[in-house]
Amino acid sequence: MGLNIKPLADRVLIEPAAAETKTASGIIIPDNAKEKPQKGTVVAAGKGTKDDPITVKVGDTVLYGKYAGTELKLEGKDYLIMRESDILAII
Repeated sequence: MGLNIKPLADRVLIEPAAAETKTASGIIIPDNAKEKPQKGTVVAAGKGTKDDPITVKVGDTVLYGKYAGTELKLEGKDYLIMRESDILAII
């Protein structure tokens, strides 16, 4: 089932990765101390602008700034919508 949303211009819809629940040494992180993820998967992308075409595509895993984008909830899942320029890298 596909999402019923299409970002406009240079906007991208991202599904954030799950927050880490354990540290590398095995310590369990409580919910109130979890950091907001800075990695996610592109779910939908706009067509870009005349001067700047979109370079990411659906399915790309990307890194973005900690405070980038606007949070929204669609069909019970959390997403971020942001400008492509807020994306730091494709991994």
